[in-house]
Amino acid sequence: MKLRVRLFAVFRERAGAGEIEVELPDGATVADLRRQLAEVTGPVECLVAVNREYAGEEAVLAAGDEVALVPPVSGGAPWVAIGSDPLSVDDLYARVADPRAGAIVTFSGVTREVEALDYEAYEEMALPEMEGIVAAAIEAHGLCAAAAAHRTGRVALGEASVLVAASAPHRPEAFAGAREIIDRLKERATIWKAEVEGEARRWVEGELPPGPGGG
Repeated sequence: MKLRVRLFAVFRERAGAGEIEVELPDGATVADLRRQLAEVTGPVECLVAVNREYAGEEAVLAAGDEVALVPPVSGGAPWVAIGSDPLSVDDLYARVADPRAGAIVTFSGVTREVEALDYEAYEEMALPEMEGIVAAAIEAHGLCAAAAAHRTGRVALGEASVLVAASAPHRPEAFAGAREIIDRLKERATIWKAEVEGEARRWVEGELPPGPGGG
């Protein structure tokens, strides 16, 4: 099968094109693709995106897939955090400020209608998931930088439980990146909340995050 592979930054310059065609046998995996493109990637670490989702080494490729090699992003590693301390919009703003950015968007998710929310997180899973979500948004929307932080423990009425910040050269990309990050965090991060009213406490129902191979 033939695949069109998109290249960016150092990979594009090394190959002399923004897209190349690769011939692979049916049933080939991401690992097979990496081996075939070793001369293009060289010693630079990269991720492989398949249909705009990061794919593992064993993921099987198919004709028609949208494939891209993703080198380290110019905005640096995405910044994410989980903890019990109050969140600061100013801190997140400073983390994504960039001389290339003409727009910085911040989002605050705050406790409403109830006395407080109690948050619990499986941090060992949530942090890598958050990092992947932020990194994917940086790449997909051409952001200069992005960051996300989530609280655990009790968050009182009116206080922020989650913050997202995204910077980009123009406002449409900054808005779109911030929106994607918060939407994906709500879908995928292993974080749960309970509503608190006086002595009463009720866990808020949700949905299971995407399982193996989920989008």
